[in-house]
Amino acid sequence: MIRNVALIGLGALGCAYAGKLHDRDPAALRVIASEERARRYREQGFWINGKAYDFQYAAHSGGVAADLILVVVKTHQLSQAIEDMRSFVGPDTVIMSLMNGITSEELLGEAFGMEKMLYAVSYGLTANRDGNHIRFPSYGTITFGEKNDNLSPRVQGVKALFDSSNIPSNIPDNILRSLWWKFMVNVGINQCSAVTRGRFGLFQTDKDAQGLMESAMREVIALSEKAGIHLTEADIGKWYDILLTLDPASRTSMLEDIESGRPTEVESFGGAVCQLGERYGVATPVNEALLRQIRVIEKNSNFVS
Repeated sequence: MIRNVALIGLGALGCAYAGKLHDRDPAALRVIASEERARRYREQGFWINGKAYDFQYAAHSGGVAADLILVVVKTHQLSQAIEDMRSFVGPDTVIMSLMNGITSEELLGEAFGMEKMLYAVSYGLTANRDGNHIRFPSYGTITFGEKNDNLSPRVQGVKALFDSSNIPSNIPDNILRSLWWKFMVNVGINQCSAVTRGRFGLFQTDKDAQGLMESAMREVIALSEKAGIHLTEADIGKWYDILLTLDPASRTSMLEDIESGRPTEVESFGGAVCQLGERYGVATPVNEALLRQIRVIEKNSNFVS
């Protein structure tokens, strides 16, 4: 049974699920944050769908290990997050990453043991953010499971937690394929929205924007064959089924980063595609071009923390 949860990372995705878990039981959720960051959070506050939230912040576990830790940071924040999490990890702690990309589980597993990891991905969440005021037109769905045994007791325990917290979730037959599918989607929509400055509405209607996005995604499909995952053209169609339901005015997380002058996760998208292309001998010219473009945009931005 999952009694207490720790969460690290209060970006849009982290706020979405922190709010749901707080509504279920404020005392059962701790947000892992340094004392300085916690002070700033308390001063600024969070408003989720118009409701004010004052989360319970903790820099140390206080001797009580978490039953479940949700990791919802950006890629460049993961190494620090691992250090901040250490005192919250006990012998029976389950760790679930909701980060983008396909590498965070292995990095967390190297630090804490792969036996603690559940694989997970969030689909379809959209957010409109103005500072610490966030509205969620859609909370999407968390898809999660074990690498090999999707109906294990701990999977069932997490599912019960999500159900009781009104967090939409499902357990797929093949979680690794689900991770790769989301990776393909992010490689396409996130990177292409960053270079075009286009919101979802552009990719819902404009054929040139769609063609750019699909060409980046097809390079992931080619890599998936080499990796034994076997994505297909039908998986691009599956993405359109979701894309066409999203708020046209909403932005991807990478476009939000670009417009806010923050570092992006391009190394987890185009960077990872190019690295896999070198490993498998697969050409990835579209992602190489997107990677270089976004790196240039970042170099000409004034980053904010």
